[in-house]
Order: sequence, then C-alpha cells, then structure tokens
Amino acid sequence: MATTGMHQHDTGSRGESHGGGIWVSSWTAFAAVMMIFGGAMAIFQGIAAIVKTDVFVVTRNYAYTFDMTGWGWIHLVLGVLVVLAGVALFRGAMWARVTGIVLAGLSMIANFLWLPYYPVWAIVLIAVDAFVIWALCIGARDSRDAMGTRDTMGTRDARDARIP
Repeated sequence: MATTGMHQHDTGSRGESHGGGIWVSSWTAFAAVMMIFGGAMAIFQGIAAIVKTDVFVVTRNYAYTFDMTGWGWIHLVLGVLVVLAGVALFRGAMWARVTGIVLAGLSMIANFLWLPYYPVWAIVLIAVDAFVIWALCIGARDSRDAMGTRDTMGTRDARDARIP
C-alpha cells in the first residue's frame, strides 16, 4: 500500500481487498468534520431547549407545534448520533457513509420543522447537512477512483489493460 495525501492507493495484486482503510478521501473527511460540528451544534441546541425552554420564541399557529422539551430531546439524540457517525466516517466504512447520509437527511427535516423557533440556527444546520450529503455522495465516487478502478483521466486502470 502506498499512501499519498489523504487517499489510500492499492499497489498490490488484484486479489487484495479494498476495505476501508485509515485514510479516507478528502470529501469524506470534509463530510466527517462537518457532521461532527453540525452534530455538536444540534447537541447544544437540544440542551438549550431542554434546560431553558424560554430561550426560544414559540410561533403561534405553526402547523408543526411540539413541546420544546420534546424538541430538545430530538435534537440532542440526533446530534449525538450525527457526531458518532461523523467519527466513524474517518475509518472510511461504507456503513458510516450510508448512515451519515440518512442522519443528515433526518437532521435536515428536523431543522426544517424547527425553523419558526430559531430560524437562523436552523438554516445554518440545514446548509451544513446539505453539504454533508453532497460530500458523502461525491466522496463515494472519489473513493472508487482512489481504489484503482479509474485513473485521473477517467480511463481504465493499467492493471486492467494487461493481456492474460
């Protein structure tokens, strides 16, 4: 194995496994860091809603009205799960990538429903979650490229061009 930058390249035979190594693609690392920060912000948001419900202004006649303490627990639990998935992404595991996409989507929905209570914070977290989903989806393509299925020009790997 030769490691260049943050990509792990396989320089061995075709029979070697391409399992998740310690290093991940730069987009996956970006998504992991954003998930950790976004999850931490959701944790603080949840704690604020649990401890002191009068911090947030409750809008009257909102279609998705919930108890502030309930919202706090939702954001707290979701934030912890997002942070844990973000940490797991640094290992490059596919399950962590899929879990990250699902959790970022759930976080986007929760923050959309949270808009009337704290609009600026909710919009920031929706944007963070959108970037996470994008980076995880684009990172999957980059990780396939890093594993030797393509070179930088989009042509087949030199190992595939060998005559048997």
